[in-house]
Amino acid sequence: MSNVFSVTQQGTGLYINGEWLESNETMKVYDKFSDEVIGEVAVAGEQDIDAAIQAANDAMNNRPLAAHERFEILRRTAELVKINADEIAKLIAREGGKPLKDALAEVNRGVAVITTAAEEAKRIHGETVPLDAVPGSENRMGLYIRVPVGVIAAVTPFNFPINLVVHKVAPAVAAGCAVVLKPASTTPLSAIYLCKLLEEAGLPKGYINLVIGSGRTVGDYLVAHPGKKMVTFTGSPSVGLQIKKNSGFNRVTLELGNNSGNIVHEDADIDLAADLLAKRAFGSAGQFCVSVQRIYVQENVLEYFTKKMIEATNRLVVGNPLDEATDVGPMISLKEAERVEEWVREAVQDGAEVVVGGNREGAMMYPTILKNVNPTMKVVCEEVFGPLASIIPYKTFDEAIEYVNDSEYGLQAGVFTNNIELAWKAAKTIRTGGVIINDTSAYRADIMPYGGIDKSGAGREGPKFAVEEMTEIRMVVFNLQK
Repeated sequence: MSNVFSVTQQGTGLYINGEWLESNETMKVYDKFSDEVIGEVAVAGEQDIDAAIQAANDAMNNRPLAAHERFEILRRTAELVKINADEIAKLIAREGGKPLKDALAEVNRGVAVITTAAEEAKRIHGETVPLDAVPGSENRMGLYIRVPVGVIAAVTPFNFPINLVVHKVAPAVAAGCAVVLKPASTTPLSAIYLCKLLEEAGLPKGYINLVIGSGRTVGDYLVAHPGKKMVTFTGSPSVGLQIKKNSGFNRVTLELGNNSGNIVHEDADIDLAADLLAKRAFGSAGQFCVSVQRIYVQENVLEYFTKKMIEATNRLVVGNPLDEATDVGPMISLKEAERVEEWVREAVQDGAEVVVGGNREGAMMYPTILKNVNPTMKVVCEEVFGPLASIIPYKTFDEAIEYVNDSEYGLQAGVFTNNIELAWKAAKTIRTGGVIINDTSAYRADIMPYGGIDKSGAGREGPKFAVEEMTEIRMVVFNLQK
């Protein structure tokens, strides 16, 4: 077993240049179900961020990591995360409110991401360029290599406090980049744990630096800092737009929001569709970017589908995230649960009907399905980011595609049909970064190029594709005299 101590048992601070530091300001971390204080962490000031950026640059300049070193460090990190999976999962369940079984699944996904990133460290390569194809360059030989882009500022959200952190940190290490990580202030303990495991795995000082604090202070200062070369961010479109404006000429990867559209055609396996859509609309309390939100159902199967979706939703267990039977836990805060409840109330006032749910107990918003909604309602045109989905009928498949495309977002969509021609038509005409056939918009394999268009972001994640984002091409030309 790892000798890393539990981050909930004592105060923890900032991690800069291989040292754990304290600061004058701290913030409390709460159990999202019991509201118990489970940790107190140091908050970074501007001088801490300056020091973290400096340490990251010094590490890259003075201690570049060979590919085999990057591979071994990440391989050991994956082993340590696997060994400590149960403890990390309980930590996620407490600080994030995620059901324990989902938290454990997240940790296991994180192990796979780190392992895949380790493998990618050995695959970074360039190519020769036939310069003699250009008249006057007969004596020149050209090739390009891929080099680390530089120090990366990684800003991560609360909803996947391990997996979305490793989606940024592991490819960065694989690419040879140093990182300054700012996790969500509501769920920093998982990131602290990960940094301790990276330290134990032998990552040299300066290659991972942790700064904690609010997005408006720590986050803004970090992404505008001239000492970094790239920002990778997962969060809201409004913050993503500000990051794009404030990051200068630096490279930016943005994984933002969505109001995921899903189509259930009349030829689909309706029972399968209803079961999957219920699980993916309400799992993690609907707090993830590709969570099912808009469900477009062909009118011939509308009644049967609605019946099956209600049944599947009613089978979900709502309660304490630490209970292994729980499917749906609390939202990240009382404020967010109240917001979703208000959106439901507004929709009902405008003519929508609650099919199931609609009730709230503290931060626990119960799984809710609406019908009779219209495209101008917040629950349809904006991102709910909560356990709320709407069932909307359609006549033709083309009409359903138009409905899905009627959105400012474009991350992923789901399509249930057994007609290969319709499936291919959807793949070609739905304007999203991913189209998932016979599964929901929420499907994600961590090796795929994940990302969206429009308000859903720019760039792609997944270890292979993140490494490409985190390296840049350097052209090398030899002028051979003989």
